Amino acid sequence: MHFSVPDTQELVDESGSPYMGYNVHINGVFHCTVRYKQLYNLHEQLMKELDLSKLELPYFPPKKLFPLTYNQQEERKLALDRYIQSIGQNTSINNSELLNGFLLSAQLESAKDSITFVNIDVFLMNGSKINLEVCTADNSSQVLKKVCHKINLNEKFCSYFSLFLIYQNDETFIVLRKLQDFESPFITQKNINKIGTRIVLGKWYWDIGYDLELLEDPVARHLLYLQASAEEERGCIPTTEKLKLQLISLKDSDNEEEYLKIVRSLKYYGYLYFAPCICDYPKPQSKVLVSIGKNELNLRVITAENNYEEFGFKVTRMRCWRITTLQEGSEKYEDMLDSKLELSFEYLIAKDKLQWITITSDQAILLSVCLQSMIDELLLKTVGGIKTQDVAKKTWTYVTREGHTRNVIGSLTANFFDKNYKVITKFHYLPCLIQSLWILMKIYLL
Repeated sequence: MHFSVPDTQELVDESGSPYMGYNVHINGVFHCTVRYKQLYNLHEQLMKELDLSKLELPYFPPKKLFPLTYNQQEERKLALDRYIQSIGQNTSINNSELLNGFLLSAQLESAKDSITFVNIDVFLMNGSKINLEVCTADNSSQVLKKVCHKINLNEKFCSYFSLFLIYQNDETFIVLRKLQDFESPFITQKNINKIGTRIVLGKWYWDIGYDLELLEDPVARHLLYLQASAEEERGCIPTTEKLKLQLISLKDSDNEEEYLKIVRSLKYYGYLYFAPCICDYPKPQSKVLVSIGKNELNLRVITAENNYEEFGFKVTRMRCWRITTLQEGSEKYEDMLDSKLELSFEYLIAKDKLQWITITSDQAILLSVCLQSMIDELLLKTVGGIKTQDVAKKTWTYVTREGHTRNVIGSLTANFFDKNYKVITKFHYLPCLIQSLWILMKIYLL
């Protein structure tokens, strides 16, 4: 995850006393505003919950007895920024129920809306709309389960799908972000506040071998068919004219099984596509189409003759990657070639030769999330694991900005809260691939 504290704001509490609020951005979008004491309480609970013999928490700025000077405030902000970046880079921490619960609670408190039940629209990949009632405090997993229940999808297949924020109009289909368990889909969509943004259900795995189990279930198979059909129609899965006519015939006859059998054999089936962007490979300022799938990051370079030159970068040959934030807070999705984010990865281009390759794209953070997800899936398969959904059961404490304490067991509910209640140029580094990746790389290179 890409966490940062780019700026602050001065606020006033119930007693009229001023305090500093720290604006937390996650994956490039504003998430919440928190006080120092809230982050301090989170840090204290992380120290109790985590095994510190195996995991060392980053430095947390200590409490001060007297009011802070301006310089001390700046030092604290920078220290908190480094702290939250560090915990965002550690998968053992950012996958914890405690951190997810804290971030969701802080998002709800920052939204200042009543915790209530609302109707939201969730779309399938073909544009079909599902209307369902959710609590504004429901996180992404809870909303996902309600969607799966509404369409009669077997619960054991829910973990193979996810909710995404998509920007779509007549000509554009852009995946903005994968919705995570630390956020309320309702509030996140409201925060982005852009016409054409919708919550969409899509599959979330990279190994198309997982298809085989889903194809046995009629509802899961239909979801795979809808997504494959939509991607093929948008040109994400290139076909010949002859094959396109055959696929149209299969769709007209509702032959989903035969359609999927053919499409699954095509080159770009199972890839996630990104908007056109800029890359410094094979030469500076190359215009490229980026896609991720089948354990690789794929570049199709647009040549002067409007043809494509293709390059594939296996994730098992990437030593590390980083995100560079050139400018934060941008919500421009129209001009994808005027980007403010860069993803750079160090790649084993040849034996004993590593090379940095940089992609400039507004979707750089999503690219990073996808790469990490691909690595996690590879490691899961290596140890013989299966995709599952964790059940929340632990008890944790949330301290509000006003100092009120809430004890929570598992997920939040509508009763948790009262029902009424300058961009800086900087660099952030996402986690390098964990040591196990090198073991995987050796296996794949043998």
